[in-house]
Amino acid sequence: MTMWKKLMFALCLGGVAVAAQAADTGVPPEVEKTVRAAIESFGPKVHIESVTPSPVPGFYRVIASGQMVYVTADGRYMLNGDLVDVAKRHSLNDDAWAGFRKAELARVPAAQRIVFAPPHPKTTLTVFTDVNCGFCRKLHEHIDDFMKAGIAIEYLAWPREGVTTTAGNPTPTYTEMVSVWCAADRKSAFTAAKQGRAPKAATCDNPVKAEFELGARLGVDGTPAVFTADGRQLGGYVTADQVLDDLRKHPIGGG
Repeated sequence: MTMWKKLMFALCLGGVAVAAQAADTGVPPEVEKTVRAAIESFGPKVHIESVTPSPVPGFYRVIASGQMVYVTADGRYMLNGDLVDVAKRHSLNDDAWAGFRKAELARVPAAQRIVFAPPHPKTTLTVFTDVNCGFCRKLHEHIDDFMKAGIAIEYLAWPREGVTTTAGNPTPTYTEMVSVWCAADRKSAFTAAKQGRAPKAATCDNPVKAEFELGARLGVDGTPAVFTADGRQLGGYVTADQVLDDLRKHPIGGG
């Protein structure tokens, strides 16, 4: 999805804003004001998550509505693309996204997740999922493989149809996922839904809309979206063996 399509997608998300960061980010106040004004010129519902210094002199890194861009101090120019350390052949965007996503995901209470975990897991994945998408179902078919490999899976809701239709009504997938999250036995209802068995209709105070909006802020645009414990995105469908291989290459807390 192009940046412009993502920005238009973001305009359709009401109430996604979070409070501006109160901490000192190292950005001069007048520069932050100018940079924010440049981004906000794209529309009133483009919500800025952070403005921080970038490794490129004269540019500041902005995360806004699921996008990462670089804006000049005077707000005149914006770069949309991957910032690469040429010497290391390494994406600096990936590092910045990982830190941001790790912090945001840590704020989701365990009670709002659907968790499948073995005793003493080696690592934990956060997976934004849709109960009806094919690859989401395929991933969950192999949940026992993840458990045997010592990998915990913590599911968050991300109905691909969105929360509401263009007419303003709840989408069918959103309604189904609310029923799953409101079920007395959420794990059983979740597994049944993954197998094509619709859950009993139910409503409650639930996190489905908030988790959908969180995913959009983190750049999720499809499911499954799989994130490691350190905030890196592994991509979409993955196997337990692929996760273990990634963990060997990128040990949590390692260099």
